[in-house]
Amino acid sequence: MKFLVDRCAGQRLADWLREQGHDVLASREVGEDPGDEALLRRAATEGRVLVTIDKDFGKFLYLKGEGHQGLVRLPDVLVEVRIRLMEQILKDHGTDLAHGAIVTVRGDRIRISRRLKAL
Repeated sequence: MKFLVDRCAGQRLADWLREQGHDVLASREVGEDPGDEALLRRAATEGRVLVTIDKDFGKFLYLKGEGHQGLVRLPDVLVEVRIRLMEQILKDHGTDLAHGAIVTVRGDRIRISRRLKAL
């Protein structure tokens, strides 16, 4: 699977995803922060699932109707916990994610929204 990992989600998560065999672009590796909308557009254009802890992406997807290839919103927790959560998401919901699902983790709940205007 292809991912674009937002700065806030962390380099260690990006590295872990690479170790699992995924094609990963970490936003911090490509220069200055372009802003959330540009990041979402880049992920969509390149066919990447965007991984973030930022809440702002919901407004772009739900209110503005921006296209996407999938989104994972992880909580702002220790990176080790983020990695475990991502591992669980890929194990249990990888197929949904590969088809453009929006995955939101809140506490111990994982919510899946399938195919909201994916490209």
